[in-house]
Amino acid sequence: MAEKTINIKLKVWRQGGEFGGGKLVDYSLDDVGTDMSFLEMFDVLNEKLIAEKKTPVSFEHDCREGICGTCSMVINGQPHGPMKGTTTCQLHMRSFNDGDTIVVEPFRAKSFPVIRDLVVDRSSFDAIIQAGGYISVNTGQAQDANAIPVEKDVSDAAFDAATCIGCGACVAACPNSAAMLFTSAKVSHLSTLPQGKVESSKRVQAMVNQMDKEGFGMCSNIKACEAECPKEISVDNIALMNRQYLASVLGSDKQA
Repeated sequence: MAEKTINIKLKVWRQGGEFGGGKLVDYSLDDVGTDMSFLEMFDVLNEKLIAEKKTPVSFEHDCREGICGTCSMVINGQPHGPMKGTTTCQLHMRSFNDGDTIVVEPFRAKSFPVIRDLVVDRSSFDAIIQAGGYISVNTGQAQDANAIPVEKDVSDAAFDAATCIGCGACVAACPNSAAMLFTSAKVSHLSTLPQGKVESSKRVQAMVNQMDKEGFGMCSNIKACEAECPKEISVDNIALMNRQYLASVLGSDKQA
């Protein structure tokens, strides 16, 4: 059975070089296979542009397996597109119809400046991680995995938070460009486990303070971040981080 194909129109944000400060540029693609991923469709578009001796569209990608978090695009107004719990690289063209016009833009946030076309600078996330997203306690020689018992519900909660890939969809979805979901996922992942509790007070203050320094907005509990997160990270992590931060600032030994 032959693969189904569709014809689509694209409005792609182009910025830098001959495109200057940025604008939406129209393109048309015919006979796009519905089994193509969204990024494969962009590969086809760039091959066409190169053949026409035009500048290809700059966009980020790495693993194309929904793990690296670099495929950050806003598709028809939604970070990563219309499919829930799906990164751009795992979105397929069967999610669109013949004749559709698809608008593709970069993530929009003051703390994510556009480098070129659909590529944004997310080094602000790196700065938050560098501020405290690690465990530095000297535990000596590594212990066997079963030497530190961890309850299953605790390990499950830590793993759920650890699935955050740092793509920035939460920031792009938030009307305030808040990075609370990303930061709280990293805080929760480490502070939930026994090895991370030792530094939990220092960590949460350092990471929240760095988040503020990077210019991200404040959370207003709209929950757009959770709705658009490709890994479906829960906003419960934000509540946990807020409790930990308040406890650390007040000097309480009780960690939420």
